[in-house]
Order: sequence, then C-alpha cells, then structure tokens
Amino acid sequence: MIYTVIFAVFGVILVAASILAVENMNIVHSAVWLMVFLFAMGAFFIFFGATFLGSVELLVYVGAVVTLITFTLMLTGGKEFE
Repeated sequence: MIYTVIFAVFGVILVAASILAVENMNIVHSAVWLMVFLFAMGAFFIFFGATFLGSVELLVYVGAVVTLITFTLMLTGGKEFE
C-alpha cells in the first residue's frame, strides 16, 4: 500500500514538473523545473532498487547538466520568450 502511494506521488511530481518545464516562458524557471524533474526521476530509480542508475542520474544530470544550463543562461542573458 505504501509503495503505491509513493509511486503515485513520484508520478504526479514527474508529470507536473515536466509540464511546467515545457510550458514556462521564463527560461530560468524552466531550468529549475527541469532540475525538479530530474531529481524526482533519480529518486524514482533509487526507490525501485536501481541505486547506481539513480545516483548517476542525480550526479550527472542534476549536478552537471542543470548547472551548465543555468550558468549558460546567466552568461548569455536569457530572456523570456515573446
């Protein structure tokens, strides 16, 4: 029963974060929602027993890719879409 609830919570977080990452007009906010999505996906993998895959997801994607995207946006002066 508790596994079903945790699965549902992760599923709702994943769907909501992915929709908000795509629909948001502010690029920095979109990168933050991408970070939330990738963090939830890593936790999802760890929850199902794929600890190596989950830790790689957290280290590589959340730690490196989102940081790279954020610094790129800060350096290029990413603006809102019109």
